[in-house]
Order: sequence, then C-alpha cells, then structure tokens
Amino acid sequence: MMRMKYLVAAATLSLVLAGCSSNKDAVPDNPPSEIYASAQQKLQDGNYKGAIKELEALDNRYPFGPYAQQVQLDLIYAYYKSADLPLAQASIDRFLRFNPTHPNVDYVLYMRGLTDMALDDSALQGFFGVDRSDRNPEHARAAFRDFTQLIRGYPNSQYAMDATKRLVYLKDRLAKHELSVVEYYNKRGAYVAVANRVEQMLRDFPDTQATRQALPYMEKAYRELQLNGQADKVTKIIASNPA
Repeated sequence: MMRMKYLVAAATLSLVLAGCSSNKDAVPDNPPSEIYASAQQKLQDGNYKGAIKELEALDNRYPFGPYAQQVQLDLIYAYYKSADLPLAQASIDRFLRFNPTHPNVDYVLYMRGLTDMALDDSALQGFFGVDRSDRNPEHARAAFRDFTQLIRGYPNSQYAMDATKRLVYLKDRLAKHELSVVEYYNKRGAYVAVANRVEQMLRDFPDTQATRQALPYMEKAYRELQLNGQADKVTKIIASNPA
C-alpha cells in the first residue's frame, strides 16, 4: 500500500511537471527572475503552498533555464515543509537521478533523511505520546541509510553533525522495534528466533537500552533450549551491563 502511494506521488509529480492550464493561469507569465524572486519571498514568509505554485510553474516553463536546479532544490524543501512528503521524496529521487554530482547532493541526502523520518513519525504517537515501537520501521531504516550515506560520503558537510545526532535517535528507534519483535517471539515460545534476534541486536545496536533489555530474553531462550553454556555467557553480559 505504501509503495502504491509513492507510485501515485511520482505520477502526480509527473503531471505537475507536465503542467496544467490551471497552474499556468494561476501564475502570471512574468520573467523567470521575477517569479523566482516572488517564490523566494514566499518561502521566507512560510507561505509554502504559494511558493510551490510558483516554483512548479518555473519548473514546467523553464526546465532547462538558469534557475532549474535551484528551483528543484527549493521544491524539495517546500514540499517537505508543507508535509507533501511523497512529493518531496519523488522530487528528491528525481534530483539525485539527474544530478548525481551536484555540489548540493549532501543537502538532498539530508532532506531525504528528514523526509523518511517524517514518514516514520506516527501521528498517534506524536499527538497522544503513545510509544508505538512495534510499528513498521521501513522509513526509519531508510532514514538511517540516508544519514549514514551523508556522513560517509560528505563527512565535512554542514549537515553531518545534525545527521549524526539523528542517527542516535534512529538507532534507538530501530532497537526498540527489535525488542518488540523479541517480546513477540518470547510470548509464543519461539526461543530459537528469540536468540537469533537478540544476537543480531548485539551486532547492530550494542550500545542501546533496548538491547540490554533484550538480554534476559536471550538468557531465557538458551535455558529453554538447554544451551546452558550459552545462557551462562549471557548471564555474565547482563551482570556487566545492567539495563
């Protein structure tokens, strides 16, 4: 279903770029410099919907003009700020596909990470403060990849420090999800799955609270599987790493 939404978003973006008479009518046929200046002012004023209308008009009318790449970068930001997240992703993918060596690729990767984080955010969790660690972490994983790619490829980027901080949050988010899976398997007595899952957590998220909380499940799983030697090793790890 989520992939279908992206396909719809991509199709919508294509229609936007192809242009429609209503958009052309809405934005006067002024020189591109005037339209771009107006769009920039709207961005500064927080009028993202208005900015999008003018930027889309520029992108449609002058796809190879002097403002083309900057217009696309501005659209990414405007879509993100107006919560048009699928359109932001479609614009990001388009920009990276056609401008892989652009000097602002680090910014685009950063925006892709922010967009994936926003897509991962649960409205229910944000409004009611409900911890839904069991929800699908697809977008959290994608954001983790985005920020990791940014830091590794552009370590001196002005966005690298913030990306590093966000990776800490994302690692905790992903570890909590793994813990919820471990608890699910434990309730059903799937002890081999429990042991394997916690072992993977130790490799991927060794320094998180959720991994420490998963260790007793691993110890129990080994006891149930009569692998007491392995269980004793986990007992020692728990003693040296209290949750």
